[in-house]
Amino acid sequence: MGFSIPHLLVVLAIVIVVFGTKRLRNLGSDLGGAIKGFRTAIKEGEDGKQNTGDQGQTIDGEVNSKNNEKD
Repeated sequence: MGFSIPHLLVVLAIVIVVFGTKRLRNLGSDLGGAIKGFRTAIKEGEDGKQNTGDQGQTIDGEVNSKNNEKD
């Protein structure tokens, strides 16, 4: 039921004939750039979480309720 190597080669040949090698090369480079940008963004996001999580600062504040103001 699965695809064998000859089946995949036939599909690859059809794709090359339909789209051409230049368009496939451009598509590959665009896809590679998108993956590289995604990995960079994930790495920067993880670095930001580590830096902010280690500070251990607390914020003091006061909570006012509207129910208390009506009474």
